[in-house]
Amino acid sequence: MVDCGILNFASCLPDLFFSYFAGLLTSPLQPLLTLIQQLLSAQVNFSLFASLWAIIIYVLSMFYALLILYSGFQFIISGYDVIKRERAKEWLRNIVIMIILVQASFFIYDLAINISAVMTSTTLSLMDNTFFNLTADGITGIALQILFFGFFIVIAIFTIIILILRYVIVSVGIVLFPLGIFFYFIPFLRSYGLLILNFLGICAFVTFLDAVILIGFSKILDVAMFANIKIFVIIAGLITIDILMFFLMFFSIIKATFNLGNKVAGFVAKIAAVTA
Repeated sequence: MVDCGILNFASCLPDLFFSYFAGLLTSPLQPLLTLIQQLLSAQVNFSLFASLWAIIIYVLSMFYALLILYSGFQFIISGYDVIKRERAKEWLRNIVIMIILVQASFFIYDLAINISAVMTSTTLSLMDNTFFNLTADGITGIALQILFFGFFIVIAIFTIIILILRYVIVSVGIVLFPLGIFFYFIPFLRSYGLLILNFLGICAFVTFLDAVILIGFSKILDVAMFANIKIFVIIAGLITIDILMFFLMFFSIIKATFNLGNKVAGFVAKIAAVTA
């Protein structure tokens, strides 16, 4: 920006006007960027759902004895059939593994979330600290900031909503995680277990992918031709991570649910054909 003086007052007056106007626009935009940064690197607190986790574990523990008795019964009736005996042994082994994982699910989930938070925070620390500081140097940058003001607010709010939903899902995930483990080790419920575990895993680690993408966009600003269009680069980065999160978190679960629906429909059709 040109320094104003008596000799160049007329030429720098428009620059001062646009800078002042851009400053008025930046003040409401900056908190949105700060909130996005905080949500990306926030440590998820799921202590509120610890009591619900304990209830889920208590309910699931009621099935442990039944599952063990079932595997023992299968082993007894297998007789001299080697294949059935091996299946019974494998079933018992899977039950023991499942019990251990379910009982330790709180600590496993806590470890996974902490790893995700550390990975995301470490990745974001590699980013230029000024990336989330909205500035506009020069007439071009100021004009773009004014032009994309409304669009930026819409994209930023949408990004915040998705990140808040991700935070809530990960928080509630401490209750769903033991269910996913339990279902995974039950043959006819394995698809549901995979659905839960995959969805929670995606929600837990998607912010790490977001951080990697934002680092790439921050490096773009090092190129001279992009230096004065920072708001455009930030918007492009936010749109990219929005598409990524929406696709991974929601489209994937919709697709998985649709596949499960097809399997159930096929199973019902087979039963109907047999009974017909």
